[in-house]
Amino acid sequence: MADRMETLFPRCAGLDVHKADVVACLRTIGPGGGPTRQVRTFSTMTRSLRELADWLSAGAVTHVAMESTGVSWKPVFNILEDQFTVWLVNAAHIKQVPGRKTDVKDREWIAQLLQHGLLRPSFVPPRPVRERRDLTRPRARLVSDKTSVANRIAKVLEDANIKLGAVATDILGVSGRLMIDALIGGQEDPAVMASMARGRLRKKVPALEQALDGAVSEPHRDQLRRLRDQLHSLEGLIDRLDERIVERMDRPTLAAIGRLRTIPGIERGTAEVLVAELGTDMSVFPTAAHLSSWAGICPGHNRSGGKARSGRTTKGDRWLRRALTQAAWAASPTKETYLSAQYRRLAARRGKKRAPVAVGHTILVIAYHVLKDRTSYRELGAEYRDRLEPERQTRQLVRRLEKLGHKVTLEPRQEVA
Repeated sequence: MADRMETLFPRCAGLDVHKADVVACLRTIGPGGGPTRQVRTFSTMTRSLRELADWLSAGAVTHVAMESTGVSWKPVFNILEDQFTVWLVNAAHIKQVPGRKTDVKDREWIAQLLQHGLLRPSFVPPRPVRERRDLTRPRARLVSDKTSVANRIAKVLEDANIKLGAVATDILGVSGRLMIDALIGGQEDPAVMASMARGRLRKKVPALEQALDGAVSEPHRDQLRRLRDQLHSLEGLIDRLDERIVERMDRPTLAAIGRLRTIPGIERGTAEVLVAELGTDMSVFPTAAHLSSWAGICPGHNRSGGKARSGRTTKGDRWLRRALTQAAWAASPTKETYLSAQYRRLAARRGKKRAPVAVGHTILVIAYHVLKDRTSYRELGAEYRDRLEPERQTRQLVRRLEKLGHKVTLEPRQEVA
């Protein structure tokens, strides 16, 4: 089927990448117009991958394609990207193309589809952006580990009947850490530990004395000591990664981070994740809808026979999704903002679990335009949607009143001359 189609890339290659080896099919169009194939196997060791690059270069190859499965493709991509146009292709897209013969190997099928322009490359950001990902993603894991350790500290305190969390908003704030250190050191007098309170917590000293009167055993102190040391170690690693991330940011990227931080809910760390996952060049995404689809943060659209079957989001960049959801949670309590109003409206109708995903989608759309237009966020206000669609708001209010048992009659307001 594909051999009779137009040839877009006369000299190309398809790669079947495995953990230990790479099987390459170099496909060219001969003088008579028919295709010729050369197949070789290379090890995934660096020296062998350089030999692969030399072999492809000797064959005057311009385009190379391979499936985006696992992580084995990354070192191959890194070595080949400087010499060739390398396409990373979704494996599902390759399987959806009809006409494959059963005896055609993966590398030959990939090369054939590539030669006739039947593949679509996935978005792979430039090397500097990928290098920033190698810093922000480990930091996200460490932050998650830190949260887990903090939860275990709270659990040990509860087990010892220390109710610090019932009085202090953050048990690992300055005051909380001083009190936990005192507990670990053997202090048992609640009044002494309560006197360590700092700032606004000083007003709660009597409540702290009651909360800190527990039954702390030596095993409790041992657990708290180990968890505290683990927490300090994680915080040190996070601080070092923070420094490395800043060092890797050039001036345009720092400017983009500054513009992203004007969006409610986006702090420095979230903005760093956004530029690490997306880069700052939005021209690779034709529209904000394309970006949302790639990120897997837009609602699904599965309809058949006029009925909506599912609205689940698709799989996408989980690191980006996590950052956007966190930003949505951070934006939800902000005062008089469009995002907080959207969260309250959706949480009332769709629930508190779905609302952050929808707000995260809105934040991504905003970030797209902020990066593309190189501008700062301009707040629309909590009443923007009502001003934009007054009839819709009127219908919603009427329905709410009718549910409460009222009969509603609307009359236009008479303008005063």
